[in-house]
Amino acid sequence: MSEPKAVLELFNSELKAVNMGLESFAETLLKEQVPTVQVDWRPPAGGDPDLINALDRIEKTTKVDVEAANAEAVDRILKGKPVVVGIGKALDVVPGMRENLILHAGPPVTWDRMCGPMRGAVIGGLIYEGLAAGRKEAEDLAASGKIDFEPCHHHAAVGPMAGIMTSRMPVWIVENQTYGNKAYATLNEGLGKVLRYGAFSDEVLDRLRWMEDVLAPILNKAITLHGPIDMRGIIAQILQMGDEGHNRNRAGTSIVIRELAPHLVMLDDSREQIAEVLSFLNSNDHFFLNLTMPASKSVVDAAAGIEGSTVITAMARNGTDFGIRISGLADQWFTRPAGIVDGLYLPGFTAEDAAPDIGDSVITETAGIGGFAMAAAPAIVKFVGGSPADAIAFTEKMYEITLSESDFYKIPVLDFRGTPTGIDLMKVVDKAIYPVINTGIAHKEPGVGMVGAGLVKPPENCFADALKAFAEHYG
Repeated sequence: MSEPKAVLELFNSELKAVNMGLESFAETLLKEQVPTVQVDWRPPAGGDPDLINALDRIEKTTKVDVEAANAEAVDRILKGKPVVVGIGKALDVVPGMRENLILHAGPPVTWDRMCGPMRGAVIGGLIYEGLAAGRKEAEDLAASGKIDFEPCHHHAAVGPMAGIMTSRMPVWIVENQTYGNKAYATLNEGLGKVLRYGAFSDEVLDRLRWMEDVLAPILNKAITLHGPIDMRGIIAQILQMGDEGHNRNRAGTSIVIRELAPHLVMLDDSREQIAEVLSFLNSNDHFFLNLTMPASKSVVDAAAGIEGSTVITAMARNGTDFGIRISGLADQWFTRPAGIVDGLYLPGFTAEDAAPDIGDSVITETAGIGGFAMAAAPAIVKFVGGSPADAIAFTEKMYEITLSESDFYKIPVLDFRGTPTGIDLMKVVDKAIYPVINTGIAHKEPGVGMVGAGLVKPPENCFADALKAFAEHYG
């Protein structure tokens, strides 16, 4: 019996293949000169039945309108207008701050669980406050129960790396003019051997005291003369100038100098002190980081606490745990062990020296800049590794897990497309695509400081845990 005509035509025609799944199948066909299209397809939630069930429960829930809740959360983020209104003493301006309280980066962590660089920063903070005379006395005090440790995030604040904030420290005050909420962060010390990387030598402490006694008062007076500094406008500019607002801040720092310089020279302080301030700003390209962080915090905080929203409102690391918070789940943290950063190391250091991922600076990615805007800053790869093409690919991938694009923050190389904004927990888990984060690397031992910078992937189970809890609460 003859074969059907259609079958004969199929086997006599040129073979063209569409491959879904393992790329090795497509590669084999291509080696045999067979035209092949590889389809980038993955099963929902990586094929995990529990996560698929959680996604289904959320999509079918009648308890709350998740889509409307997310629309409100994203709208609040997009409408946020952060401005710098001044510098104050942490004890006087940070909500809930007290003399025996040390704020730290990331989710809650106790002294006995703290990583090396955070312990080093705590030691330095206690000596700086005059509560301890040296390392041993500081360690004993930290372990005594007389010092309270709480996350910066619990006090409308954020801190880079170890993120240590003590009562005496000067802090930026950033207000979200649209919604009236404020956020706070310490002033940036520079790179290398600094407190936030766990160093606490006399050099580090002397710099902190100078920042308290000279830098902060002079900058605050200049801001008073200038008036509120529009951070949204400046961040929009820096993305056109090669910064991404997290690990590349050269343009941002330069703009701040330009904004304040005419007012600095009008002050009654000595020429020598004003020169010191300008020299410090000029030599510290990362000075702007401690402004983008509270700016991002003030914007994303306005979207927190919206019933039924799956928008991620915080991602943070303390060197022991990585944690996230979800708008619709109040103040819960979902944590898993922090990972090791894959990056470039300073001369004399290797991955063996690295502490686990640490810092609140990922608030910039949470707000849609930083790693999410790497396409705007191709030179960032010289600091964190990779290639300019990788920087573009990272940003393009983030559009798949976000709900909107910024109306203000545009990326030239992407035809001025807005940065990906509003990370959706459901999209992250469904597509198994995780937020890209670029970051610094601290030495694992207290007292050493910075050893490199790179990229880190957050632990997947943070997002899985949050999704299951959300489905349990609302499903």
